[in-house]
Amino acid sequence: MSSDPNCVFCKIIEGKIPSRKVYEDDELFGFHDIAPWAPVHFMLVPKRHIASMAQLTADDAALMGRIMTLAPKLALEQGCRPYPEGGFRVVVNTGTEGGQEVHHLHVHVMGGPRPWARG
Repeated sequence: MSSDPNCVFCKIIEGKIPSRKVYEDDELFGFHDIAPWAPVHFMLVPKRHIASMAQLTADDAALMGRIMTLAPKLALEQGCRPYPEGGFRVVVNTGTEGGQEVHHLHVHVMGGPRPWARG
């Protein structure tokens, strides 16, 4: 599995930087955002270093499908209320103009009672 020694998320995945883990399996890692925008705010990242959504290929379709189907399950486990009264938001910032600050593909999952500070 590829990693970038200068990537903060690769360091979190490797346990070199502490995090509040939400989920982990062979391909994915989930952890709480250190500066949450909502009452529930965690991220799902592939363990393999992929710089952004712009670098995904057709070979990554199953990985992204897993992330998108895992997000609702984890959102409920982390305290989001069920659909339709509750819910959550999924955000993937891509590139500098898209608001991406850490260049390791990450999917934000945010939810909880409104109003949120941002997002």
